[in-house]
Amino acid sequence: MAANYKIITDSCSNLLEDTIEQHGLEVLPLTFMVDGEDDVYQSYLKGHTTDLKQFFSMMREGKVFKTSLPTLSQTRELMEGILDGGQDILYIGFSSGLSGTYEATSLLMNELAEAYPDRKLYAVDTLAASGGEGLLVHYAAQMAEQGATIEEVRDWVEEHKLNLAHWFTVDDLMFLFRGGRVSRTSAWAGTLLNIKPILHVDDEGHLIPMEKLRGRKKAIKGLLDHMERTATKPVSEQTVFITHGDCIEDAESLADMIRERFGVKDIVINYIDPVIGAHSGPGTLALFFLADSRN
Repeated sequence: MAANYKIITDSCSNLLEDTIEQHGLEVLPLTFMVDGEDDVYQSYLKGHTTDLKQFFSMMREGKVFKTSLPTLSQTRELMEGILDGGQDILYIGFSSGLSGTYEATSLLMNELAEAYPDRKLYAVDTLAASGGEGLLVHYAAQMAEQGATIEEVRDWVEEHKLNLAHWFTVDDLMFLFRGGRVSRTSAWAGTLLNIKPILHVDDEGHLIPMEKLRGRKKAIKGLLDHMERTATKPVSEQTVFITHGDCIEDAESLADMIRERFGVKDIVINYIDPVIGAHSGPGTLALFFLADSRN
């Protein structure tokens, strides 16, 4: 029996198109602009595969991207169509600690709740990003398909969102400098010394540098070590998400190491979307899994 509600997320969840189609999800596209151009691009188009390799190639060539929220008029139109069709809405959104997307969307939903008093509209701030947000949506969609009510799914996401661990590394600190995440001095020094930081998303949904390792191989091993230390047991039965900024070989290598060390069978690899990628840069490699805590 199909659920009488629709799960909506946004493009920063970095879900595969197959996953979106399989679960019947709706995705709000955040937007971006290319330096020197007036056109506004959507970071997700339903049924279309964006050439993200080209996007990251443009970044490597020095193109600068500006990012923005989903278009509220399109969000309203989508939600009104769902509500008019007799379905309720559960929005599972991008961390309020990194974007105004959740706040803007939840305010709109409050307006719609007054216009549709017979419908249920719930919003969850995941305090998560990229595959972290996406993995929570994945579990929520599975619950919905198994017959869970909208309240049961909402409550599960609220209860478990701080168990969604994010660990990632970047290849070029200058992109984090542009986004205000590290100082110019740290970025330049890190580049000269081949420093590859390990970062995570904390319980407030903010991006926090945690370690500084010298060299890419050590940084990738560091992601694995954090998983070993905190992942919820049995690790082998988990679904693990990996996202990357056009470094598929590193992503596949990390997946192989996870299979070998933990016996995990269900690993999903996907590109980082343009909005997150604009701030983290090419070569970003991120690992997401359920853990006892995010730290």
